[in-house]
Amino acid sequence: MNDVVLPFESYGVSHKGCVRQVNEDSYLIEPRSGLWVVADGMGGHDAGEVASASIVEHLSTIGIPESAPDLRARFVDRLRLAHSDIREISDLRGATMGSTVAALLAMDGKFACLWLGDSRVYLVRDGSISQVSHDHTEVQELLDRGAITAEEAQTWPRRNVITRAIGVSDDIDVDFRQGDLLPGDVFILGTDGLTAHVSDEEIEAAVVSTTPQAACEDLLAKVLERGGTDNVTIVLVRIRGKTDGAASQALAGGR
Repeated sequence: MNDVVLPFESYGVSHKGCVRQVNEDSYLIEPRSGLWVVADGMGGHDAGEVASASIVEHLSTIGIPESAPDLRARFVDRLRLAHSDIREISDLRGATMGSTVAALLAMDGKFACLWLGDSRVYLVRDGSISQVSHDHTEVQELLDRGAITAEEAQTWPRRNVITRAIGVSDDIDVDFRQGDLLPGDVFILGTDGLTAHVSDEEIEAAVVSTTPQAACEDLLAKVLERGGTDNVTIVLVRIRGKTDGAASQALAGGR
């Protein structure tokens, strides 16, 4: 069995924000599994938090995979189990509930990012930020077709309507991107409570020269200072160089 512990640091924070009474977000940091996740539940009080928690609960059982393909297979399997559970609970309650999900899988020098909905994954590499995920929203579909401009998208009345989520449709349709890990890479996973208040450039500036914990706390503080209109969850993963010692223990934490 391969050891999936990679030379990295990771940290996560989650907050209900300044307006919402309940935090419907959840997150997961499982460094020995090579897995980091954020999930943004929807469906109202005692529904959205149930959906996002179901995703995290199932994904936390992945254990130690034997290979990168095994890790991805285990991830999809647990996600389908969560989808089925959320659908069953929705049927019992007679109300739709669901959750976005954005995940980073890392093993054997490779990464895969998988997502549904508008929670995002960013990668800061060589000091430059790029959005790895692609929003599953009505407004993003309009942007992709050229039907509206980026400026119009900022105030589009249905800009928060998502088109894919766990627990909502009959099946799940997960998008993914994969590639090689490089020393110094920083991955940022965040729910839309982050991106509603903080720009890509500010995210980049926050993570390039500090620890994941400090960056998470800095970004959360910005969101709260600017009104925090939604729940916000942030998970950061920094890939360390081989000179840091591949056998050293990964640092992980959160609150």
